[in-house]
Amino acid sequence: MHRDEQLVEQFVATFAAWDDCEVDEEWDPAAAMLAVGEPDQYGNRRWLPRKVQTDPGRLQEIYARLPARFPPLYERLVLSYRWAEVDLDRFRLFANPPGENLQGLFNEMTNDAFLSQHLLKAGYIPFGKGPDYDYDPVCFDLSARKQNAEYRIVKLDHEEILCFSRTKIVAELAPTFRALVEETIERARRKGKSD
Repeated sequence: MHRDEQLVEQFVATFAAWDDCEVDEEWDPAAAMLAVGEPDQYGNRRWLPRKVQTDPGRLQEIYARLPARFPPLYERLVLSYRWAEVDLDRFRLFANPPGENLQGLFNEMTNDAFLSQHLLKAGYIPFGKGPDYDYDPVCFDLSARKQNAEYRIVKLDHEEILCFSRTKIVAELAPTFRALVEETIERARRKGKSD
């Protein structure tokens, strides 16, 4: 197995360690499409990420509307799995809903039209938000391109954008998406030892 493929599998395996993966059919249609098993005693169902094989050409449909390509590891993730929005403790990862193409992912990234337009023009591609109810976008910072098409991962203040049309970085989450994935896996490993 290719190292990146193994890293993606380990990352996806952490989803259930951080998030209860509960289905809310009214608010989260992606989770409803990924629901598995029977409802529990409270009528709740859980969702699981679904491994898929998506044609890499489908990325071109998204890249035609973005200022840059995704980092290679994120590309592999979106081509290999479908998932609902998941809270990974330090950030939430936008859903990549089931479907024959990646339009659902693009819709998640651009759901807030004003915010996403501002981010894309300013050189940021959103792929998540802050944890829990934190609405601050988590983005690939295109101004900080590194080797192998990697970008710094930053969290931006959504209120600065919405109220003043200004971009303000509030945190660097990781130097690259790969580092963010590795850190998420390691934190899940440590969490598992402490539970």
